[in-house]
Amino acid sequence: MSTENEGTEVPPAPSAPPVPVDTPAASPQTPESTAPAQDGGPARQATPPQPQPAPQGPAPAYGAPAARQTAPDAAWPPPPAPAATAAYGGGYGAGPQGGPDATTAWGASYQSAQPPVPKQRRGRGGLLAAVLVAALVAGGLGGGLGYTLAKDDDTSSTTVSAVDSGGDLKRDPGTVAGVAARALPSTVTIQAESSSGEGGTGTGFVFDTEGHIVTNNHVVAEAVDGGRLTATFPDGKQYAAEVVGHAQGYDVAVIKLKNAPSGLKPLTLGNSDDVAVGDSTIAIGAPFGLSNTVTTGIISAKNRPVASSDGSGSQASYMSALQTDASINPGNSGGPLLDAKGNVIGINSAIQSTGNGGFGSGQSGSIGLGFAIPINQAKYVAQQLIKTGKPVYAKIGASVSLEDATGGAKITDTGAGGGEAVEPGGPAAKAGLKPGDVITKLDDTVIDSGPTLIGEIWTHQPGDKVTLTYERDGKTRTTELTLASRTGDS
Repeated sequence: MSTENEGTEVPPAPSAPPVPVDTPAASPQTPESTAPAQDGGPARQATPPQPQPAPQGPAPAYGAPAARQTAPDAAWPPPPAPAATAAYGGGYGAGPQGGPDATTAWGASYQSAQPPVPKQRRGRGGLLAAVLVAALVAGGLGGGLGYTLAKDDDTSSTTVSAVDSGGDLKRDPGTVAGVAARALPSTVTIQAESSSGEGGTGTGFVFDTEGHIVTNNHVVAEAVDGGRLTATFPDGKQYAAEVVGHAQGYDVAVIKLKNAPSGLKPLTLGNSDDVAVGDSTIAIGAPFGLSNTVTTGIISAKNRPVASSDGSGSQASYMSALQTDASINPGNSGGPLLDAKGNVIGINSAIQSTGNGGFGSGQSGSIGLGFAIPINQAKYVAQQLIKTGKPVYAKIGASVSLEDATGGAKITDTGAGGGEAVEPGGPAAKAGLKPGDVITKLDDTVIDSGPTLIGEIWTHQPGDKVTLTYERDGKTRTTELTLASRTGDS
């Protein structure tokens, strides 16, 4: 799966949605007397037919009306059109559409010569009137009660104290509000600017008490060579920062605050291997520059192979990602994906979009398909970057095709730059792999393409032993190898 990173350029925030207008409920009408709706409003009812004079003798009972059929209540906003291209920033979400048009069948006979009087319509004005009346009644009751108590007191008047209402607002630590309250102070909004003045906004979170902040590589890439970085905490305090190390392949970077304050509280790191599909997720970030935004969702899938690019034409990033439907947009990049207890389980990094991709006005927002780097992998990368400033990658020592496929990862005939596809003396060569072999499994994980294999290998560390299943000449074979290492992105 190929996706876009959430991007760096921040367009203006969308305007507020129009205020919904209540549609009056329709009066009883005959099917034959309904006029077409105009200007998107409800259907208008024509004047019902006047009844004939009542016959002599006992009047027959008025017929029971048929069951009323009511369309969904009108609400803002209307549902999005099917197969629409998501605009940058997206819409405000979907809701029921349609007005409260309702038809009621007329009775078969009349009880009197006069037609029934239609019931008075009640819309928002009626509700407002009811609320005002209720308030006045409550006020009158309070006044009457106070007067009675004062009258019964022979010595002095009695003051009636108001009763506290609203309940206890203390929030349980396990609620979304409780998790957000603990995590927000340890997240930052990152402004990255290149020496030429280009840049954008992303997110990061406190990794340790020394001032290291973990984020995405594509968030800080503009500031790597002579650029400028600032990190702003939710309390408004801003700090200059510098890039400690960045890993383009993993899309992970570490920056450090200059003159870091004391009392920094690193977020607790969870175990992404223990995450299950359906677990609750909480994402924190600065979508479209709106800092300190909290969204929620679930884990939609695990081990989702994702190849992402920021559109600059540079080397892509590969991950075996956690997929979530928590709303993730440009600016969420680098922010923490938390579990229900507030532990970091991933770094929000990429989205699948229906837009045309790229940056600026052509970029789209969340459609519920967000991807995060598992924290177990990100933690290892961050520790390497802090220690040496350079990333370390696991490898098998073979070049594979990066074309989309479903049959597996095929070892190419030649390697990068025209070299050998299978590195002499490398793990793949020692395991007996050859050009043309198609790798279909790594341990128990199905491999359907080269990017999937790369992402899965990078979830491991150099020195790990893995079992590869591959096909050669129509036969399935297995082999075991020990992963080697490569330092740096080159």
